[in-house]
Amino acid sequence: MNTTQPGDGSSQRRAVETRAVAWLAARRTLIDPAEAAPGRVLFARKALIETAFLVGLRARLDPEALDGDYAALLDQVEEIAARPSYRELIARDEAALLLYAGTYAALRLCGREDPEFRQLITQAAAGGYAAAFERIPYRQLDLLHTLELCDVPHTLPAVDDVLPFTLLCNRPNVVKLTDRDIYALTHTLFYATDFGLREPRWPRDFHPDTVVELLEALLVLTLGQQNADLVGELLCCLLCLGVRDSEEGRRAWEFLTAVQEADGRVNGPPGVVHPGLADGDEAYRHWATGYHTTIVAALAALLDRSPRVVRRPRPAAPKPRQAVEQPLRRAVVWLADTSRRHAPAASLPAAAAVAHAAEALGEPELARPLLLDFSERLADADAEVWQGHGMEVVGEFANGLRTHGITCASLDLFLKSTAAAVELLDRVPPQAAHNVQRLVGLGLLTPQRATALTGGAEAPHPAPETAVTELPGAWKDYHLGHIAGFVRDSARAGQAQHRITRDAISFLLAQQSSCGAFGRPAHDDPSHRERTMMSWTQSTVTALAAVHATRGAVLTDT
Repeated sequence: MNTTQPGDGSSQRRAVETRAVAWLAARRTLIDPAEAAPGRVLFARKALIETAFLVGLRARLDPEALDGDYAALLDQVEEIAARPSYRELIARDEAALLLYAGTYAALRLCGREDPEFRQLITQAAAGGYAAAFERIPYRQLDLLHTLELCDVPHTLPAVDDVLPFTLLCNRPNVVKLTDRDIYALTHTLFYATDFGLREPRWPRDFHPDTVVELLEALLVLTLGQQNADLVGELLCCLLCLGVRDSEEGRRAWEFLTAVQEADGRVNGPPGVVHPGLADGDEAYRHWATGYHTTIVAALAALLDRSPRVVRRPRPAAPKPRQAVEQPLRRAVVWLADTSRRHAPAASLPAAAAVAHAAEALGEPELARPLLLDFSERLADADAEVWQGHGMEVVGEFANGLRTHGITCASLDLFLKSTAAAVELLDRVPPQAAHNVQRLVGLGLLTPQRATALTGGAEAPHPAPETAVTELPGAWKDYHLGHIAGFVRDSARAGQAQHRITRDAISFLLAQQSSCGAFGRPAHDDPSHRERTMMSWTQSTVTALAAVHATRGAVLTDT
């Protein structure tokens, strides 16, 4: 790992670039397709264009002449591109136009014009296929941007005309984005901003301030996953937008600086190289798994120091509004009605959730019929029924009963015996402090006695049910309970306004059916469907109640 001592941020970042480029230059022969083993040729061509592009951007972003390691890389690119065995492949494989056009563009940007190479690129672009076959929008932007750098004529639409069709400009939900999707977003921004050298013409109904918020939310996810490749690309995007005062951007720099190895290499995420490409060659694997992420780290430092890249203050976070009252009310009504058809001993958590959410809505009467029914049916219940659910559920249910002046003999007996047992203790462990406070809230324990039992220490917050980095997996596997747990914990921590929380809420809200229940079991058995939806609705009701309790927590419809 890098052992550079803390100091001036700009000098540290310049050092990241210097070390990274030195590492790439020392291994520049590995980007030569002619020297690659047969199974590695295509990988070498990809590494060649990406290395060439870094050098070309260095020429565009820094007015100083190329020297040292950058010059060595340029010489290597020029030598390879001069060979007929490389450049003439474009006429034989027009679908790979971008592989070759990018190499030519880099040479051109560095003042190494090559008329014959240019002619091959021009012919391929005008040949009715290479520039015409169907591409997804961000790949189309890649082609348009590259042809622009080549200064090759074409009849394709402009970058700004393609931009509205990209994932970036269509309000993506952060929770649902895969790594492939994130790469599509970052590359869209690279090409739309011309790496910080142009201001895009955004679609009319699009708010560009939301892009920074999106990038920062994705940095939270990728930093949590310690994916240096995506962290680096997202950081580059913030810099392309001119933003240098982002807290998440600062964390990204700290991370990249920390993970850069002493020789300059930055390791890429798992899966960068197919195992078959290495064939036990550890030196090759070491290069192949790190070259792209090392390029990205160098590019971030280059963008950061470039006097030509736009600079602007970080825009204020948007203040979108979307209330959750109606979905929450409908869910409470459904869950209350459905729970009454089930055994109260098994459905007590659902009843507690109904009571809690109805109270949060300021409409406790929504829970009254269910609470009356369960209190009567559980009047003679054994203590094991209450013990089996824990104090959080039992306490919430008891609070609901007291709100309506309803009594339940077995519950009252259980709570009094519990309080009496607690009174006999000298101390309670920190994890039991919440239970002590429940007894205080029910009037069964004095605040003074609770302080003595807990030593005055506040109860620790429970660990989040779902970490933010697990959200994409929870969405993919349709674990609504995990996503609801994340929303609940985030709202209680004051993060209901965060983009990730808002998008998680939006996903949950989209799972509500017309009856008010949450979730799509994709199962035909009615009893299985109802049980599953009860579980999901119970979790979601608790989460939305936490959001609603923030009073004015405003959400976005993304």
